[in-house]
Parts: sequence; structure tokens; C-alpha cells
Amino acid sequence: MKRYSPYIEFDRKEWASLKDHDTPLSLTEVELEKLRGLNEKVSLQEVEEVYLPLTHLIHLYVGASQQLHQLTTSFLQKKARKTPYIIGIAGSVAVGKSTTARLIQALLTRWDTHRKVDLVTTDGFLYPNAVLEKNGIMNRKGFPESYDIKRLIQFIGEVKSGKPKVKAPKYSHLTYDILPDEESVIDHPDILIVEGINVLQVKKDSPLFVSDFFDFSIFIDAEEKNIARWYVERFQLLRQTAFQNPDSYFHSRFADLSEEEATVVAHHTWESINAKNLHENILPTKGRAQLILKKEANHTIQNIYLRKL
Repeated sequence: MKRYSPYIEFDRKEWASLKDHDTPLSLTEVELEKLRGLNEKVSLQEVEEVYLPLTHLIHLYVGASQQLHQLTTSFLQKKARKTPYIIGIAGSVAVGKSTTARLIQALLTRWDTHRKVDLVTTDGFLYPNAVLEKNGIMNRKGFPESYDIKRLIQFIGEVKSGKPKVKAPKYSHLTYDILPDEESVIDHPDILIVEGINVLQVKKDSPLFVSDFFDFSIFIDAEEKNIARWYVERFQLLRQTAFQNPDSYFHSRFADLSEEEATVVAHHTWESINAKNLHENILPTKGRAQLILKKEANHTIQNIYLRKL
């Protein structure tokens, strides 16, 4: 008996054939280079074959959502209030979430009906390092308990309700901490993309989840051995670049490591922290996503899974 799946599976060729030929790729190689992550290898061909069909699908969903909203407010005999379409993007550390989020943001702004597409990451909702250290969970950074989930839910709820100028805290990967005097302001976007490892997680003791506010959700997937390798490769690149900055939190810790020493540290960090978080908190949320993008060992997306309606 064939096992039931809630998803329709597409290989890359099948998915690419769904592209709207009236929507040509307008992204240039120069623009793509600015959107790529540190060790991401996404090409213009992949953007055209994977991300262009995806953003066209989201564009259709946004239009349908706007129509449904107008019909509902008409039925309730209330004045329609603009509410943004919210997209959640989840997946492991080092799997390429940020690149995917930036690409989707860039492509969605090409449509006249939703020019204003904002992006926030859940890094800004981590507790400050001082709080993590006080609570003895600095080594659990990235785990659910290290985030101010109540503040994150309040933020998304206010944006979804149409509140103007909603503020979100900012996070610095250089200082590895919340920036105390800086905030992002989200002001009536047409679409808001929320990216982070924890956006699809649920808590038994909570009546409300971050994903309750999502209109569409994406999970970036890959084999664990590949993600682990990408994590180590990224760590090595950071050791040669960002960690060399004296202002970097990791400068005194990792900048002077040899390549062999850095590899050992990166593997240990992956096994003791990131792999554990992946299995306990991130992978279990994959089945809650409406779309899964599956990456192969060379970073390319070869399979797409779309949840059946």
C-alpha cells in the first residue's frame, strides 16, 4: 500500500515548467551576488527554475488572500483594513535560510501589487547575552528558551493587525548580541518575511504560536551530513574574514586558530549544539511547512514539496 503524503512532490524540471513565461527573470548577476550567503552557490539558472515559479505562486496566493480579506470585511460590513501577507522561512543553521529569504524578498518586489516587502529575522528576538549568561543558557543560544517568544508573537501580531511603525530589535553577528540602541521599523508592508530556525516551533504551554500568523511557510531541508559540512566550511570562511575584525565577538576566540584547529572546533560546535537543536526542535517542524525546498550536497535545490490544499 502506497504511503500517503500531504505533499505534492516535484523534481526541479517539473517545477521549472510551472514558471509563468510572462514573468521574465529581472535579477542580474550583480544583484544575485549581493543576495548570496557566505558559502551559498545559488545561480541565476536556479533562481529562474526554482525561485521564479515559487514567487509567482506566492504572488497568486497573495492576490487570493487579498480577495478573501475583502470579501470577509464586506460580509462583516466593516471597513477593509490593510493587513500584510506573512511568510515564514525555517530550517537549520547553515542551510541557507537567509539567502532564500533575501531572494524571495527581491523577486516579490517586482510585482506592482506588492512592492513593499519587508524582512525580519528572529535573531533580533534572542535574549541579550547578559540575560542568557545570567540564566546559565549561553550555550543554548538558538534553542527555543533563548528567544523572547512573547515579544516575537506580539511583534508579528501587531504587524498583522495593521499597526503602523512596529519596532523590532536588531541583532549583530559581529558582536554576537542584540544592538541595544538600534531597531528595525516595519510600517505597513504588503508582505512580511519572517526568517529563523524557530518560526515553526510550537510549545505545549502556549496558546499562541508564531506560525499562527503565517499565510505561507517554507522549510529549507537537506541531509544532515551536508548541513554539517556547510557549517564547517562557513566557519572556516568566517575565521578568515569576519573573525579577523577586532570588534568581532569571536576575534579573540577563533581568529588565530589554524585550519585544523578551526575544523575541530566547528565539528564540536555542530555536534554539541546545532545537531542537537536540529533533532530536538527544528526537524520536527518540517511537516508543518506548506512548502519544502530540498537541497542536495552541492547546495542546489532539486526537489520541491508543496502541501496539498
